[in-house]
Amino acid sequence: MSETLNLERWDVLVVGAGAAGIGAAIAAARNGARVLLVDAGPMVGGELVSGIPVDGCLSSRGEWVVGGVCRDLFAECERLGGYIGPINDYRSLHVVAVDPEIMKVAVVNLLSAAGVALRLYSYADGVVMDGDRLRGVIVVTKGRRVLVEAATVIDASGDGDVAVAAGVPHEIGDAALGELQPVTLMFRMIGVDAERLLRFVRDHPENAGLGEFEGLGLDRRQCAEALYRQGLPKVFLVGDGPLMRDAIARGLLHRSSMMGITPTSLARREVSVNTTRVGHLDATDTARLSSAFADLVRQVWDCAGFLKACVPGFEQAVFSGLAPRIGIRETRRILCDVVLGDDDVALARKRPDGIAKGAHEIDVHLAGTGHHRRPIQGGGSYDIPFGMLLARGIANLMVVGRCMSATRIAHSSARVMGTCLAMGQAAGTAAAMLREDNDPLNDLRALPVDRLRARLAAQGAILEGTA
Repeated sequence: MSETLNLERWDVLVVGAGAAGIGAAIAAARNGARVLLVDAGPMVGGELVSGIPVDGCLSSRGEWVVGGVCRDLFAECERLGGYIGPINDYRSLHVVAVDPEIMKVAVVNLLSAAGVALRLYSYADGVVMDGDRLRGVIVVTKGRRVLVEAATVIDASGDGDVAVAAGVPHEIGDAALGELQPVTLMFRMIGVDAERLLRFVRDHPENAGLGEFEGLGLDRRQCAEALYRQGLPKVFLVGDGPLMRDAIARGLLHRSSMMGITPTSLARREVSVNTTRVGHLDATDTARLSSAFADLVRQVWDCAGFLKACVPGFEQAVFSGLAPRIGIRETRRILCDVVLGDDDVALARKRPDGIAKGAHEIDVHLAGTGHHRRPIQGGGSYDIPFGMLLARGIANLMVVGRCMSATRIAHSSARVMGTCLAMGQAAGTAAAMLREDNDPLNDLRALPVDRLRARLAAQGAILEGTA
């Protein structure tokens, strides 16, 4: 029996309201398109509102490589009083710290100002094809199934749900080893004595990841001193350092390679903590993902106790919040016209068809205490090519964000939020420009990349002039 669906028509449909989807929706709407942004969850923002710092906005050299919508979000956070800004971790990264509660407001403000229509508690449940064109996506809400037709669809779902439903080929994890990066759950603690924490790292630098980017020109102890002088509690404790190693051996902590501590509010003396992990889990299996939640919460509580008992500066700290969802590093990687390669990232490769930049280190988390980290050559940045967004065999579908077209190694760098925001801005801008051209076929490959690059640059994107 054929199904009768409700019908809606939009210029651009964006599926997924994480960093990439937000960048895409805001950019498309700002460029004149009627945009519907769909997400299965109860709020927008994805990992932007989890407490984790925004990686990938600056290179290891401290050079900004992402602008546009991303910088507008930071400006709104600053206006609202929730922006801390770039911090050097004196390991290999410059990250941007924000208050996740303020970021929630900033994201909504920018979506509203751009005129994006938002549909929460709604998920993609199939597609309708017309030859090589994606006619629409079936969106399910409570008690209602809607065929959302759109001239262009942008899959920012994280798992590539739309692309997979449309038959686009994909890879998942390390096929040879059957391995995926572990999932995590961020949490926050309030009332942290930052000076005492930083003094501990200065006096015991063997416990921290420091000086991994040789371009710093500092040894471990000098990095610890510089971190102390910087004065912000951005600390990367390492699993093979004596503090964590002993706690793991004594059963006080789960097995983990690291514990990333980042300020989220200077006024509240609050930090976020990134350390929990459950490995060997395919996060597209919702039953298994759900079953990991209790284990992650237990790890959070154990870690909060460890911090209070064993880490100077946390003696008077109080647990203040969990991230709104499990953090997923890796599931499907959709294969588009171009696949970002290992050397593209590692060698800081530039391209004439670049529509965004990445600069985060190669960063593959393994189950337990394993972790493969490697800075980009020279601490520089690499280009994201336009073809990396274009789903193979589909005229009007782009893929951005965690489900991007990349090798596993390249993906481990490009999956971070700064790069995803920039990728999303490029996709949204391309979709709106195609609408302006009134192309009856709505074929994204007909859009000249030089025109797209010019529009992106005019709207604040950084495409040239970086190391």
